[in-house]
Amino acid sequence: MTNNDILRRIRYALDISNPGMKAIFELAGHEIDQPTLLDLLKKDDEAGFQPCSPEVLGLFLDGLIVSRRGPRETGPSQTTRATGALTNNLILRKLRIALELKDEDMLAILKQGGFNVSKSELSALFRDRSHKNYKVCGDQLLRNFLKGLTVRHRQN
Repeated sequence: MTNNDILRRIRYALDISNPGMKAIFELAGHEIDQPTLLDLLKKDDEAGFQPCSPEVLGLFLDGLIVSRRGPRETGPSQTTRATGALTNNLILRKLRIALELKDEDMLAILKQGGFNVSKSELSALFRDRSHKNYKVCGDQLLRNFLKGLTVRHRQN
């Protein structure tokens, strides 16, 4: 999955407007103008398409956390820039934090997306990379999670 695809799917699943997207980016300290935002949301075969960098997607996810949970009160703010590469595992973790999801919620969302995993398989996705039971989050799992998120949030 491309970063643009992930950005579009999150936007659709959570029903975020263009002004809402801009506000989320601003919460992460990133100014984005309307034409650039629209270019990021275009599909790769559309004229004016602009690839979304991992840094930009990371900033959006950081802003989403702040918009949903509020700013951190203590300690340094942990951003994508400080943690390095943006992986599917990190994207899933940031969505989990932003939406305040527990294991049961995550499993239910994955099931709604047509992807069944056990609780131990799910916890392996959130382990430290150096842990012996760490599991890489594949595109299919992330895609199905976003699909389940869409089903859950857009049912009404």
